[in-house]
Amino acid sequence: MTDFLPLFPLKLVVFPRENLNLHIFEPRYKQLVRECKENGTTFGIPAYLDNKVMPFGTEMELLRIEKVHENGELDIKTRGKGVYRMDDFFPEVSNKLYSGADITRIQNEDNGDDGLAEKLLDQCYELFKLLRIERKLPRSPGAFKTFSWGHLVGMNIKQEYELLCLSTEYDRQKYMSKHLENLIPIVQEMDVLKKKARLNGHFKNVIPPKF
Repeated sequence: MTDFLPLFPLKLVVFPRENLNLHIFEPRYKQLVRECKENGTTFGIPAYLDNKVMPFGTEMELLRIEKVHENGELDIKTRGKGVYRMDDFFPEVSNKLYSGADITRIQNEDNGDDGLAEKLLDQCYELFKLLRIERKLPRSPGAFKTFSWGHLVGMNIKQEYELLCLSTEYDRQKYMSKHLENLIPIVQEMDVLKKKARLNGHFKNVIPPKF
């Protein structure tokens, strides 16, 4: 089913169930937020990459307007609902300041593979240990959801966008695991280099080889 969605393009990726706080200062997006508040409607955040609005994005619900500033700017709290695909993009919408699109909502398959989830837990533990990041991971593989960890595993914005475009948890698990397989050795090498740099200038106790 195709529906119209007002758009708020940003140079970032938002995942479903993600909470996002925004400061609204442009007239077109103040209009968008007012209409969402008055009508109980949603809006879309598509990633803006390579100077263009990308076809996939996240439908957002307005949770509340946290603050209205004296100059009319707004602080708002939002949450990602689900992924959509843009069918037709409208840079200008009749009688509106913002852009919009006819979209199709993407049905997300949220059940992944427990074996892959367990592997991802191990990979995340290894990455966070190397980076000295203290973050509690889920205890069970079934509780690990890729969208919840997409911003925390060292992906760039294009990789996050590619993750968003995958409609099954299994495919997202494979994508994230492959990314971590490539990233962890690089981080390990960086850790070795940092340790070598710290030792530079110190007296070294080196055991020569026997011939």
